[in-house]
Amino acid sequence: MKTLAYQGRSISVWREEVTLPNGRTTPLDIVRHPGASAVVPFESESDVLLIRQYRYAAGGTIWEVPAGKLDGEAPEVCAARELEEEAGRSAGRVEHLATIWTTPGFTDERIHLFAAFELREVPQRHEHDEVIELVRMPLERALDLVWSGEIADAKSALALVHAARRLGRLR
Repeated sequence: MKTLAYQGRSISVWREEVTLPNGRTTPLDIVRHPGASAVVPFESESDVLLIRQYRYAAGGTIWEVPAGKLDGEAPEVCAARELEEEAGRSAGRVEHLATIWTTPGFTDERIHLFAAFELREVPQRHEHDEVIELVRMPLERALDLVWSGEIADAKSALALVHAARRLGRLR
């Protein structure tokens, strides 16, 4: 049995009666989400673009890579769109790095992680609720922010680690 408990702009919350692998049944509240893409933009072989974005739920401004919700398009199309909207860059090449579950204990949200190369500047198109500062830095500095905990956003940290490993630059 499934009952819609809440329908929002980007999520729905369902109360579902499920049967577990051990045969027991239990009610679960599941947040359904269309998924998202996140992208590490490489301005050069050694420099990436990060964003400082205001996040009300996080209590302030946090470090992130450009990312956003899938709007019915393929994950790589979403990554390219978010790169343009948030960072003002168009990519000549986008490579898939990994796909992750965000918090599988209560949501089906998956985020597709990408790296973008051969960037060219295009106009930024921030949404009305986005407050974003674009920051260029060496990949090594971005990884230091991950290791120090200054980048606490999981999708961004994992995207940077995957990108560094893909380029053979993970220390």
